[in-house]
Amino acid sequence: MSHRYVMALDAGTTCIRAILFDKTGSIAAAASQEFPQLYPHPGWVEHNPLNIWNAQVTVAEQVLRQAGCGVEGVAAIGVTNQRETVVVWDRATGEPLYNAILWQDRRTAAMCEDLKARDLEEHIRRVTGLIVDANFSGTKIKWILDHVPGARKRAERGELAFGTVDSWLIWNLTGGAAHVTDYTNASRTMLFDITCLDWDQQLLDELGVPRAILPEVRPSCEVYGHTDESVSLGTGIPVAAAIGDQQGALFGQACFTAGSFKVTYGTGASLVLNTADKPVFSQRGMLTTIAWGVDGTVEYAMEGLIFMAASSIQWLRDQLQIVHDAKETEHVARQVPDTGGVYVVPAFVGLAAPYWDQYARGAILGLTRGTNRKHIIRATLESIAYQVRDVIGCMKDDSGITIREIKVDGGATANDFLMQFQADLLGVPVLRPSVIESSARGAAFLAGLATGFWKDRAELTGNVHLDRRFTPEMDPAQVDRLYAGWQRAVGRAREWEEH
Repeated sequence: MSHRYVMALDAGTTCIRAILFDKTGSIAAAASQEFPQLYPHPGWVEHNPLNIWNAQVTVAEQVLRQAGCGVEGVAAIGVTNQRETVVVWDRATGEPLYNAILWQDRRTAAMCEDLKARDLEEHIRRVTGLIVDANFSGTKIKWILDHVPGARKRAERGELAFGTVDSWLIWNLTGGAAHVTDYTNASRTMLFDITCLDWDQQLLDELGVPRAILPEVRPSCEVYGHTDESVSLGTGIPVAAAIGDQQGALFGQACFTAGSFKVTYGTGASLVLNTADKPVFSQRGMLTTIAWGVDGTVEYAMEGLIFMAASSIQWLRDQLQIVHDAKETEHVARQVPDTGGVYVVPAFVGLAAPYWDQYARGAILGLTRGTNRKHIIRATLESIAYQVRDVIGCMKDDSGITIREIKVDGGATANDFLMQFQADLLGVPVLRPSVIESSARGAAFLAGLATGFWKDRAELTGNVHLDRRFTPEMDPAQVDRLYAGWQRAVGRAREWEEH
């Protein structure tokens, strides 16, 4: 049997997916599984790494059964993942040393303040393209080495391995043969020099991270190894791509040229602007990052990161329990003409771009006796769009690029109310593709290129099709009034300080 599919493994923050893509770039089979989120202390967010791995294998087996396909039908596997999350495991046994510490986790905020006090902020920005924040991996690695008994000495002896989730999955897929990460995931650790393409020794020393635990950094599009006989999926499938979820979405949307732009509405939201072969450094809280490494070249991007997007809707469902599922929010939001002056600022783990305020906290403002659940639900959806506008305004100023349209993807783009409100706020068309799982498709595209399943980027571009175009409808004066209210609400949320 000839190879019919490329498999993407998409290890998200709240949901693990496996998707088979056919030669046209369409989804042939898909499966997903949510898994437990752990909150051991306020501001702490963890996963059991074995839950991630077991869920990933489960959904991969499911899509193979759906497609009636065995190992011989899969040309390659590509991996995309939540990026800054940290896993440390025992090289000999493969057992995790501690739970995965998520990108959302804020336990190392004080450690980040210490780095700033030691005047490392400019060095980190210039070398890594990042700002100093607990979001990134470096301080999380230090926390594990400092707090798990014996971990640091074991790390120095080379007995432990660190990786972001891509590394953890590839290690397990290959039976421990490949301890690798790609340029995009390495660029989010706050330890990697994005121009020299190597770990920065000064930052390793400052954070006490031994080189012995670090993965080898490789291009995003390359065969790293093959599935091991210990893996139930089958032996010998090339594991041929790894890419962080937001960069994967940029590739999956065929944003291959300088100036092309996308917004992913996942657990958080990520706005990424392709800047081609030149890193552009921000003065307004944007991040400079690696877009991908393909065909011997590295391309760069500017990114605005938002911590809470679809996870705000999950909060409505799980914590407030005022909706049964995410789909319900669109219907409810349309039952009221506006929010009644209510704003929700979802700063549950602080605010990311452009504020980077790790001490801000979530707030609901503008409540009156007339406020009901419909207003709060609508205001929560609108908060996602407001945050995107915050970032796009700064990104335009930094890059000098006029953004004439935005390509969108991620689960929350299925919400037509949110997409229309986003187009209204930005005053530009919002383009939703027929396949909204762009991160997974980006990983599949890269794995397919590495193994010859697809010929080149031109073939990939022809596989990306539009589902719907949302055009602005709201009066600009109304937009300005609403946005001014949002900015006031954010100001109030940033005034909060814990004592």
